Amino acid sequence: MTADLEEAPLKGNDARPAAEGNTRPLAIEVRGLVKRFNGTTAVDGVDLRVPEGAIYGILGPNGAGKTTTLRMILGIIDPDDGYRRVLGSERPHDVSHAIGYLPEERGLYPAMKAYEAIGFLGALRGVPLAKGRQRGRELLEEHGLGHLAERQIRQMSKGQAQQVQVLGTLVHEPRLVIFDEPFSGLDAINQGRLEQMIRGLAAKGTTVIFSTHVIAHAERLCDEVAIIAGGRVPFAGPVDEARDRIRPQVRLETREREGLWRTALPQDTRQEGRFWLFSLPESGVEPLLRALIEGDAGILSLSIERAGLHDAFVAIAGSAAAKALDASGEEVL
Repeated sequence: MTADLEEAPLKGNDARPAAEGNTRPLAIEVRGLVKRFNGTTAVDGVDLRVPEGAIYGILGPNGAGKTTTLRMILGIIDPDDGYRRVLGSERPHDVSHAIGYLPEERGLYPAMKAYEAIGFLGALRGVPLAKGRQRGRELLEEHGLGHLAERQIRQMSKGQAQQVQVLGTLVHEPRLVIFDEPFSGLDAINQGRLEQMIRGLAAKGTTVIFSTHVIAHAERLCDEVAIIAGGRVPFAGPVDEARDRIRPQVRLETREREGLWRTALPQDTRQEGRFWLFSLPESGVEPLLRALIEGDAGILSLSIERAGLHDAFVAIAGSAAAKALDASGEEVL
């Protein structure tokens, strides 16, 4: 297959439409995306299905292939192999007017005022310049940044300039918004504001995709995630499904430390101070409770905790990818 999917015919299963029975339309569907640079495979057979109106996270360390995948979806670069459909079109450029994109490499003209910069970014998506500038003032006011409207980009902090660029991504009211590492460079307050903005977009029916190496953002925001490591996607689906890859953990405190009831504890049980810690048995907690009660263990406390998304990432992508992910976060801090 040629690198230009917009001209080349698709082969075999690559040309199949979305699976039948999927009642929720897809904003994005990609199958088997591959991209090589100078003989090195940066993305190796990525599959993604992003439902319309979802908040979708792409999780992975720096260098995992997140940005390359997003650029292929957008048509900035073409895959060497694979199939992509964006907002119903196999030609991403044909629907670019309905897409907002915040690249990882930020860039605004330093001499422009905030409302002018937003208007300029809107003009690139077909919004008349005067209308875009007016819309820029409105967006700045709406998001508590009205005081920046007349300020030049060069006079702003990095975080302020990034917020202006985010609003420029939204000025043309896109159906699909793609953010590449949107939280990088923002302090905790502005990260919270951006999370609130993303939730607001989804509430209006906009599909939002963002890449990140900070799992906490994805855990708070996302309906579904794709975990990417080494250019591959070992998991893509609902956040709860990812977390369910690890059995819930039981934390038990008993009055007694010994007794026949100890034989009812699972093999992976370990002690941590006064507590017994172990994975929830496949049979559930009820048989264990009966054994503890009948054995007069004296239950003082018992809690069941589901795994977090970070633990799920470790289980799915492996410890090496998790270490790289954590290192990516340290670089930002």
